[in-house]
Amino acid sequence: MILHTAILITMGLISFSILLNLYRMAEGPRTLDRVVGLDTMYINAIAMIVLMGMYADTDLYFEAAMLIAMMGFVGTVALSKYFLRGDIIE
Repeated sequence: MILHTAILITMGLISFSILLNLYRMAEGPRTLDRVVGLDTMYINAIAMIVLMGMYADTDLYFEAAMLIAMMGFVGTVALSKYFLRGDIIE
């Protein structure tokens, strides 16, 4: 019972964090600020999905979190290469 309450409180705090990330993506003065907001948002989404898996007591959510982590890493690397060189594929 206490664990479920702690998970719900944590989900609320992470939801607030995702809203702050959306604000940073919308109002970031530079493009790199927007990229940092997106990067942080997918990390928070991973945390939210893991918490949902703990709350539902199933392993399916953990696999989805792993897929989002891999796609987020690839996306961050691609954006970094684009901003450094102007082209993703050499």
